[in-house]
Amino acid sequence: MNHVTLDGVMQGPGRPDEDTREGFTQGGWGQRSIEPGDAVGRAMGERMAAGGGLAGWLFGRWTYDQLLSHWNSQPDSPFTSALNNTPKYVVSTSLTEPLSWPNSTLLGGDIPKAVGTLKAQSNGVLAIMGSGQLISSLMAADLVDEYLLMIHPLVLGTGRRLFPEGGEVKLCLTDSVATPTGVVISTYEPARDKA
Repeated sequence: MNHVTLDGVMQGPGRPDEDTREGFTQGGWGQRSIEPGDAVGRAMGERMAAGGGLAGWLFGRWTYDQLLSHWNSQPDSPFTSALNNTPKYVVSTSLTEPLSWPNSTLLGGDIPKAVGTLKAQSNGVLAIMGSGQLISSLMAADLVDEYLLMIHPLVLGTGRRLFPEGGEVKLCLTDSVATPTGVVISTYEPARDKA
């Protein structure tokens, strides 16, 4: 589940200081086309509050740290409770347990294997927000079953992209809704060969 621009940039949609890695200065671009209570916010809220359908969140270390520091300072947000009360699985080679956010488990070692095992043992959706490097490694291992993308009517020309250059990913569109602000909420599944 990610916000992306038309040219696939996923870096720093929320606020100017969210992700300045590699000198990125265009943070906060996602806020330009989201209005309070609009369809994008509802779609995100529905996924985050899915309850029994959501088995947990899967994060890379950088996204985990960013979300922890931001959402725990937002006590009135509907996302704070959903994030605090849902299991979180964190991929990191630098963090150690115990993790500071409630309901967090550290994943290490062979990440695709660990995530594959986690998927097999889960009775619901494992969702990823942000975590571009993690998504890339899971794409390469064919472990991503669905992409919920909020595609913003904007081209940045620079920034970290969801789909890295040089890789081919074939997808099938399964749902799409256009919002009044021009954001297209699209759901894709990998176009796996049907044998």
